[in-house]
Amino acid sequence: MVGLKPSEMPPTTAVKFLGAGMAACFADLLTFPLDTAKVRLQIQGENQAARSIQYRGVLGTILTMVRTEGLRSPYSGLVAGLQRQMSFASIRIGLYDSVKQFYTPKGSDHSSIITRILAGCTTGAMAVACAQPTDVVKVRFQANQHFGPGGSKKYSGTMDAYRTIAREEGLRGLWKDNFPCHFVSAFGAGFCATVVASPVDVVKTRYMNSLPGQYRSPLDCMLKMVAREGASAFYKGFTPSFLRLGIWNVVMFVTYEQLKRALMNVQMLRESPF
Repeated sequence: MVGLKPSEMPPTTAVKFLGAGMAACFADLLTFPLDTAKVRLQIQGENQAARSIQYRGVLGTILTMVRTEGLRSPYSGLVAGLQRQMSFASIRIGLYDSVKQFYTPKGSDHSSIITRILAGCTTGAMAVACAQPTDVVKVRFQANQHFGPGGSKKYSGTMDAYRTIAREEGLRGLWKDNFPCHFVSAFGAGFCATVVASPVDVVKTRYMNSLPGQYRSPLDCMLKMVAREGASAFYKGFTPSFLRLGIWNVVMFVTYEQLKRALMNVQMLRESPF
């Protein structure tokens, strides 16, 4: 390692883990209003409360939220969103190389496609298991479900939301099944990913935002949605979802590379004898 520049040194697992989480948080800060607009469009038409305000288009949805709920509304649920990125992205992206190396046979110079898929599935499953409660709380806040009847606050804050959901709906309420949604999203990219992931993403949003007993399962949620609103409901929020996915990935991975270099610089300075 002596004499190597930070860009030439292989980043440690800790650097990848921390760098991925920080980069994902930065990307989320820039794209969060698009994510909130996507959620509002996805739940529109589901129930009477969601029909009280009509959202039209990405910009129209954001402007309507700002006009009716204030400037902070597009960032409702941001704390849970950042918590999600620090757990989900850190594991899914930051630990991917380490898990891939674990599955690669000793003495092999290259990882097979099977090994890469296995590593992706492993880190994806680990990330979903750890980040699931943060995603549920994020969606509840974005869908404006942190307000109860009469406009009173249902949750006093993010941590109270975790406690309230666990108390009222049990621990299963924080782990409403959405692994297929994340699995599909994780293995797609750009427009194709949005086309494929949008239906399961809409079902995920509605199921996470549902009241206890409203749906028996994600499949029940999907069937009721199609019966009430038709197949086009699967692509509600498509435009903000596509815009966010593209911008998020560009910002995240560019930031990730820069953060890895910066963190390696810090590590080298700490290890330097001078």
